[in-house]
Amino acid sequence: MYAGQFPVTHPDRPAFIMASSGETITYAQVEARSNQLAHLLRRHGLKRLDHFSMFMENNNRYIETCMAGERTGLYYTCVNSYLKADELAYILNNSESKALVTSMSRLDVAREALKQAPGVTLVLVVDAQGDIAPFQDFASAVAGLPTTPVADEWLGTPMLYSSGTTGRPKGIVRPLPENPPAKPLPLFDFLNKLWRYRADMIYLSPAPMYHSAPQAAVALTIRNGGTVIVMEQFDPEHYLQLVEKYKVSHSQLVPTMFSRMLKLPESVRTKYDLSSLEIAVHAAAPCPAQVKEQMIAWWGPIIHEYYGATEGLGFTACDTPEWLAHRGSVGKVLLGDLHILDENMQPVPKGTSGEIWFKTATPFEYFNDPARTAETRSADGTMSTVGDVGYVDDDGFLYLTDRSTFMIISGGVNIYPQECENLLITHPKVADAAVFGVPNEDLGEEVKAVIQVMPGVTAGPALAQELIDFCMAHLSRQKVPRSIDFIDEMPRLPTGKLYKKPLREKYWADRKTRIV
Repeated sequence: MYAGQFPVTHPDRPAFIMASSGETITYAQVEARSNQLAHLLRRHGLKRLDHFSMFMENNNRYIETCMAGERTGLYYTCVNSYLKADELAYILNNSESKALVTSMSRLDVAREALKQAPGVTLVLVVDAQGDIAPFQDFASAVAGLPTTPVADEWLGTPMLYSSGTTGRPKGIVRPLPENPPAKPLPLFDFLNKLWRYRADMIYLSPAPMYHSAPQAAVALTIRNGGTVIVMEQFDPEHYLQLVEKYKVSHSQLVPTMFSRMLKLPESVRTKYDLSSLEIAVHAAAPCPAQVKEQMIAWWGPIIHEYYGATEGLGFTACDTPEWLAHRGSVGKVLLGDLHILDENMQPVPKGTSGEIWFKTATPFEYFNDPARTAETRSADGTMSTVGDVGYVDDDGFLYLTDRSTFMIISGGVNIYPQECENLLITHPKVADAAVFGVPNEDLGEEVKAVIQVMPGVTAGPALAQELIDFCMAHLSRQKVPRSIDFIDEMPRLPTGKLYKKPLREKYWADRKTRIV
């Protein structure tokens, strides 16, 4: 997120606008403010390749904090702002962070976490109120520092953590060349061309900026000199209002956002002028084909999809015409060398599901964790995986079926629950759905669904049977849930990824083994 050259040509252009308040920060302002924070980090002793963390909601200091890291050669970790104290402490310690930028709304959690993280010696609090001792108010700490660049500028980069849906979060670290901040990593040039970013673009960011996809998209917009509209939190109608108000040209979403907008009353969905939208990108979780078809019918052929883990193993993408010709695909490989392998590391036939491996497009390691890094590598070290499962069709398009850790084996049949989840979410009474395996003495596992209903819908046996019948009408019998439970709110991360592990664990809690 290096602003660098932009104030020279358009210092008064808005770099970003906060969606709820309308607060506008120009390129001249964000350039000056990121320089001030860069000077503070240097004065505190942070040098190239050191680490610091951010633990806060989307706010008016988030972007400049990232920019300060990118212009000082630092690794900066944008932490999930919904973590508990112990989880935050783990990341602070694991990342070897020397500084933390947090906010007043997250201070209580941060304060508790910092008791377990002695390596953090500088703590800045955004919008501080009252007694925050021994920490420092962000604005006061940077006030009076130079607004010009530090003398030793180097390119910095995020060191983000995996979401932890399959275990402890892992810090994903990449080699950082001794580049000036104005020379980004090659991946940025690739994405720039793919999604046609440009200097006068207006990007609407509806997701938490601690996640890799929105973080990268916002950074790309700033590097191009465009304007970012930052939503503090996603609301489906407010999103549509913002597109019309600011004539948004680009945006990136997750499938749950599509679903929520599609479930708005038709009078609301058709109320706003969305004609300025040129590119709407989605990723992070598989999108039910029915949902995507409805979005294309509504927004037109502007929807782009991609698949790529934060680790950067490889990258697939497809535009609307390609997807319509390969319904359900996440695209063709554009970066990396894709292989679909069975449990013996042998290639599977076209159309057959297997674990997704890449000859890695961009090198990475899990920070301070050689054992888990090794777990992602093939025996010869040439390929990497994050455990996703999928298949490739005859045209080379990739389809995701699940993560291998959530595969259900029922009566010797491998069942990938994503298909059932995708179907359930299209039911008008379903707000969210999770499908996984639970113990069955005869079959080993049976298919279970957990459902969050739409507001005003009554959950109970009648609805459970209705949903089972709905699945029976569309899926083969072995894929249909044998039972359905209901939950008030699904444990999804704000990035859209389903946190399925705790849902499933309670059904296996009294089992010493997963083999029945």
